[in-house]
Parts: sequence; C-alpha cells; structure tokens
Amino acid sequence: MQRLLIVLLAAVDAIVAAAIGLAALLAPLAVIWAVAFGTHADWGALWPSAATLWQFGHGVPLTVALPDALVNAVGVNPAAASFALSVPPLLFLGFTAIFAARSGRRAALAGSWIAGVASGTATFAVISALAALTGGLGVLKAPFWLAILFPPLVFLCGALAGAIATAWSEGDGGVVDRVQDVLDRRPDWAHVPGDIVRGSAAAAAGVVGAAALAVAVAGVVRGGQSVALFESLRADGLGVVVIGLAQLAYVPTLVAWAVAWIAGPGFAIGAGTAVSPAGTVLGVVPGVPLLGLVPDSSSPWALIVVLLPIAAGAFAGWVIRSRQVSAAAEAGIGPRVATAAGIAALAGGFGALLAALSQGSLGPGRLAVAGPDPGPVALALGLEVLVGAAILLLAPRRHGDVDAAWIDDDRDRSADRLA
Repeated sequence: MQRLLIVLLAAVDAIVAAAIGLAALLAPLAVIWAVAFGTHADWGALWPSAATLWQFGHGVPLTVALPDALVNAVGVNPAAASFALSVPPLLFLGFTAIFAARSGRRAALAGSWIAGVASGTATFAVISALAALTGGLGVLKAPFWLAILFPPLVFLCGALAGAIATAWSEGDGGVVDRVQDVLDRRPDWAHVPGDIVRGSAAAAAGVVGAAALAVAVAGVVRGGQSVALFESLRADGLGVVVIGLAQLAYVPTLVAWAVAWIAGPGFAIGAGTAVSPAGTVLGVVPGVPLLGLVPDSSSPWALIVVLLPIAAGAFAGWVIRSRQVSAAAEAGIGPRVATAAGIAALAGGFGALLAALSQGSLGPGRLAVAGPDPGPVALALGLEVLVGAAILLLAPRRHGDVDAAWIDDDRDRSADRLA
C-alpha cells in the first residue's frame, strides 16, 4: 500500500476516534441542556463543556473555581470554593488507546507503521489543540499545555503498542526486523522479548479480569449501599441520568482501584484513609453512589485475594511454557529466568501506570488525596506475578509431558508424510 494512503487512513482513524469521544459527550449534554434550560439554554457553552470534559477524560487535571455568588448562596466554606479535580474517568482514555492500537496495527499490516503512527498522532494533536483553544469554562479550567499534550500522548502510546506488537509478529522490513536479526544470532535468547511481552499481557489481562470480577461482586454484595446513596441525593429524573452516565464513565477507574486492592496496597479516598485487604480505615466518604461499593471494613480472609495476581502470573508462565513445549523449543534456565523477571517487571509497570492514571484529587480538603500509590502497587504486583510465573517457568517438566510432546511431534511428522 502506498505510504500516502497509509498516512491518510491513519489520519482518518484519529479523526474518527476523537469524533466518537466528543460525540459521546455532546449528545447527552445536548439533551441535558434542552431539558434543563429549555428555550433559555446557553448553547454557546455546550461545546466548551464537552471539550473540557473530553480533555479531563484523557487525564488532564481540572481546576474548579465556584463563583462567589454561588458560594454565598449555598453557604460553602470560601476555602473550599477552589480545588483541583484530577481523578479522570478512564472510559474515554481507554477507548482512545484501544482505537489507536487498532489504527497502529492496520498501519503495520500495510507496511509503514512509523508513518501511520506519526500521522494519526499529529492529527489527534491538532484536534486536541483545537479543543484546548475553543474549550474551557469559567468554573472548570484545564492547564492549556496539558490539554494539548495529554490526549495525543494517549493516542501515541496506544498506536505504538498496536504497531510494534504487529510488526514483531508479522515483520515490517525495517527497524523491528533488524532487531530480530540481531536477536537471532543468539537462538536461546531470540524469543525472550516476545515471550516477556506475551506473558505480561496474559498476566495483566488476568489481573484486570480479577479486578473487574471483584467490582461485580461488590455490586451484588453492596448494591444496597449504592441505592441508598442514590435515594439520599433526591435527584429528579434528569439528575439520575446525569449521575448514572458519570458513574458509568468512572467504572474503569474503580476497576483500576480494585487492581490495587487485590495486589495488596489498596487505595485511599481522602487523606489519612486506606482501603486494602489488610485493613480499612475510612472517614466521611462523599455521597457518590458508586463509592457505596467500597468496603467499609475488612476481614483477615480478605488477604486471600493476593493469590489472584499470583495465579495471573502462573497463567502467564503456563502460556509461555506450553508454547515452548509445543514448538519443541524449550529454553534453558537462563532465558526462562529472564522471561519470568521480565514478565514481573512489565506487570509491575502496568500496575504502576493504572495507579498513576487513577490517582489524584476528588475535591477540596482531605479529598485532595484519592486513589492508589503507584510505587507500592508496582512492587507488590510485580513480586506476586514473579512468584506465579517462576513456579510455572522454572519447574522441571515431568516425563509424561516430554512423552506427550514427542507423541505430538510424531503425529505432525506422520501427517506431513501423508500429505
């Protein structure tokens, strides 16, 4: 495929990704505007609101400054009239990253992933700059340069991940193939980078899946608490819709908190608080229905959840080991140790990234500290995945496994002769 066509298609991918994200905000906001304000609606504020929330969904921190008239009318403490809001709804960020990864994969399959990634990122940066220039409200303000930088950075990371993974498995006739040629000079170590990435992806998927299951279980067990908080808000129909949509966007953020919880370190909802399997210390929690899923106490039996990341690491080790055995190319002890260590390092880095994206400020005062701490999450998750991966990767194989592998090889040879 011609490089110009790849560049154009990647730019279209970026435009579509941004358009879907913005439309997902503009559509419900337009309905809310029409129902809430009727013929007196200020439609000029619709786009700035959507653009600011879109930036916030990509990790851009916001500064909330309540007007003096509202502060005096409601009786809010003037010290709490201005605060930071920096725990983003990860639904938008995740969508952009996944869409960008698909775009990067298509560019790699077309044969020019560097040009495709550069074109898509540049296009997304232009859209982000336009949103930063035309967005912004008096109450919600985003730092200008961060509003321009963060959304295309999300797109770039997703596109690079999809493109490099595809180029590594399919070849690109360029820099990735040259790296593989260098690695092929040492056959025992040539497959280690690919195994590390494949194993860490399996471990990360296992951990996130376990965290999502934990959130679902909390929804069943503590759903009554969320319903009670919903009722205490005494919102009308429009308010229920707005609150429900906002909470839906924050479900991935709650899953990221659950990752920190099953890893052990847990997370905070305010200064001086802690929610972890080892113990829970909570003060006054904001009356947000979604926070009703957070456990207000803990049990010693809750520590058993740390086995889940170990199981995810064991699953990753099994995936790599079984793949090597089926290919009759099992590595020596050195490459297997390096693979286990690499899987643990990338899994720990993934946990730190989730924690960094989901931490920040939820409001004034003590709520300025919320979410998990990246350092402890990375250390705990990395060590737990290391234990599980090392058990499967470093354990000696049984003779039955060897015989089964030989039988499979004999069957393959027989099939080749018959063909």
